[in-house]
Amino acid sequence: MIVCHCTNISDHEIRAAIDWMRTADPQTVITPGKVYHALGKSADCGGCMPLFLDTMRSSDNLEVPMQLRALRAGSTQENADEGRSQGYRLSQQIPAA
Repeated sequence: MIVCHCTNISDHEIRAAIDWMRTADPQTVITPGKVYHALGKSADCGGCMPLFLDTMRSSDNLEVPMQLRALRAGSTQENADEGRSQGYRLSQQIPAA
């Protein structure tokens, strides 16, 4: 089945690219951009992206490597202070007179 009409990519090509990437590097995180690159193509209009992602998700080799799965667990929005001190606002740094 043709997934991307602009670049003529089929579901078989997407699965083959994923299988090839997983075989070449079992630790890699596979993204749509990497699949396009492996096929020597680039996204054009983006209209195929929902079907492209569904096709990727249906591949058995897409899973994220085990040691990379917990990386997001430690970072939450509350903990992400971007390295700023507590009183990063000017109104918090100058005592009211």
